[in-house]
Amino acid sequence: MTTTGRATPETDGTAPLALPQAPGLRLRCWEPSDAPAVLGAFATPEMARQSGRPVTTLAEAATWTTDRRAAREAGREHSFAVLAPGTGEQAAVGRLLGNVTLGAVDPVHQTGWISYWTLASARGRGVATTALRALADWSFAELSLFRLELGHRTDNPASCTVAHRAGFAVEGLERGGLRYGDQRYDVERHARLATDVVSGAG
Repeated sequence: MTTTGRATPETDGTAPLALPQAPGLRLRCWEPSDAPAVLGAFATPEMARQSGRPVTTLAEAATWTTDRRAAREAGREHSFAVLAPGTGEQAAVGRLLGNVTLGAVDPVHQTGWISYWTLASARGRGVATTALRALADWSFAELSLFRLELGHRTDNPASCTVAHRAGFAVEGLERGGLRYGDQRYDVERHARLATDVVSGAG
């Protein structure tokens, strides 16, 4: 759940939102200084699909981070860099492990859409599950959302495992829901409600 970390104050004059709290990780809003790490993260074709737009230069990577801030200030999206806690002079920076995002926020219906990615070097260590649990808890506590949804290709069992471990139950199948190049993929949909009881530590 959330504690006392504080994000950048929102532009509408309301109190700043707490940051998601994840055991053994640090989640914070993206910053322009993250551009080199973002550029490196999206360097492979697999990860390039996660960027939503071309990120092939430092300038494009910096724009990606400022777009995240603009979306947050507009209340449309809340993206957080997932970091390994730094030590000493690096304590405020940390090493980039991935990203978790709450998008398509609908305050009327109290719903949102979740997405997440981790670098190859961070996979298999519970990073995505821990960060996803933290984002879900934060979404319920800070934004008073009730229902969170996510989807993954059916040929991505690792993402499915993350969703299950973070308490997102399977709800259905979207046939041909995604297209990459000339190929279409089925998408499995998951959801978690604020009233769901989630056990375990990920």
